[in-house]
Amino acid sequence: MASATVDLENFVRTGLQQGLPRSDLEAAMLSAGWSPQQTRDALSAFADVAFAVPVPRPRPYLSAREAFLYMVLFAALYLTAYHLGSLTFELINRAFPDPSVRDAYYPWRDALRFSASALIVGFPLFVYMSWHINRTLELNPAKRLSAVRRWLTYLTLFLAVTILAGDLIALVYNVLGGEITIRFLLKVATVAVIAGSIFGYYLSDLRREERV
Repeated sequence: MASATVDLENFVRTGLQQGLPRSDLEAAMLSAGWSPQQTRDALSAFADVAFAVPVPRPRPYLSAREAFLYMVLFAALYLTAYHLGSLTFELINRAFPDPSVRDAYYPWRDALRFSASALIVGFPLFVYMSWHINRTLELNPAKRLSAVRRWLTYLTLFLAVTILAGDLIALVYNVLGGEITIRFLLKVATVAVIAGSIFGYYLSDLRREERV
């Protein structure tokens, strides 16, 4: 596969050097049996600028420093999302207690305090890391090609979709069983809002990156 990619890029480079239009190169590759995605990837490896020789575009790269920054960012995001949900669940349980469960004040208070402590630490860390990374991207847009950033972003989208699907399954299961309560609906809505917000934000970020 790597050899095929190199062959295609060499073909595109030679064609561009000879002044052939990109449309002609694309048609030639498609007629030779290359897939549309492979054809687009080969053409996108070179910038569409007027210059004496083909100008290559920046490629995805891996940096240990950026890997550390993005791992801290997404770890803070996961920590914040989990404990925001946990804190909200505890408040819902207190507002709409389950009559079949005996009230346990001290465990509830400890859980509430722990989630609040995690949010006090995790959320400011997430905000700071987001600001720091976004500022770096504004100064150097090529850093958007970080391989770690892309992998963690897609992993986050996968987790968000999985949680949303599980949330919907739980809702349908309880509806079919006739076990719908205000407490349950509020918890379903909490999960949907948190996971949906994360999914929507990072999906729009990827689409914005593609447009750029």
